[in-house]
Amino acid sequence: MPDALQFPIIDLSFPDRFSIANLIRQGCVDHGFFYLVNHGVDEELISKVFEQSSNFFSLPIEEKMKLVRKNHRGYTALYAEKLDTTLTTEGDSKESFYIGPLADDLNQWPLEEDLPSWRSTMETYHQKLLSAVTKLLSLIALSLKLEEDFFEKVGALIEPLAFIRLLHYPGDLNSSSEEIFGASAHSDYGMVTLLVTDGVPGLQICREKSKQPQVWEDVPSMSGLHSLQILAKTVLWNVWKAVALSLVHQDSHP
Repeated sequence: MPDALQFPIIDLSFPDRFSIANLIRQGCVDHGFFYLVNHGVDEELISKVFEQSSNFFSLPIEEKMKLVRKNHRGYTALYAEKLDTTLTTEGDSKESFYIGPLADDLNQWPLEEDLPSWRSTMETYHQKLLSAVTKLLSLIALSLKLEEDFFEKVGALIEPLAFIRLLHYPGDLNSSSEEIFGASAHSDYGMVTLLVTDGVPGLQICREKSKQPQVWEDVPSMSGLHSLQILAKTVLWNVWKAVALSLVHQDSHP
C-alpha cells in the first residue's frame, strides 16, 4: 500500500516573498509538488466550475461528440487516450474537455441554450488561473536567484499556451482487468500544472521513475487548495533540472 505524502503549503499572499520563494525551491527539490493557497481563485468560482463541468459530462454522448477535440480544444471521449502505452488495457477510464488560450478563437463551446453560463464561467476561471500563475512565476524566478520579472522580460507571459483541462472519471465500465487507471502513468508537458480536485483521492506520484520496482505514493487531497506541480520538461525550463523533480504520476481512479 503506497505511503501518504505531506507537501508544503505555499501562501501566495505572504508578504515575505523571498521566504516564500525559498519554500517553493525546497518544495520542488524535496517533493516536486506543493499546495498553493490564497491564489486569488475563490471557492465559489471553483465550485461553479465543478458544477458546470459535471453538467457537460452528463450530456448524451451524441451531444458531447459534436464538440470532439480539434486544434487541441474540445471533447475527448472515454478510453480515447492511453497515457501509458505499455499497458494492455483499452485506454484510460476518463473523458476530458480542453479549453485553450481565450484570444486565439479556437475554443469550442457548448451552446448557451444547452448549458447557460458555461462559457462565461470557464473564461473567468481561465483568467483567474492565469493571474495566479503569473504571480507564481515571479516567485519561481526569485527562487532561482533571478529578478522577479525575469519570465516577463523573456516573453514567457506573452500569449502563453495556457490550457484548462476538465476531467471526468466515471469508473471502469467494461473490463475486469486489474490494470485500470483514470489517467495512467505519465509526466506532464509545460512548466507548471495546477491540479484542482473535488476531494476524492486517487492521485499518485513516483519520485524515482528509473527505480525498479517503481514506488507509488498517494497524494493527499486538501479541499480548497490548488496542488501545484513544478515540471522540468521543456528546453526553456531546463534550469529546473538541477533542483526540481519532474514526476511521473497517475490517477488510480478505476
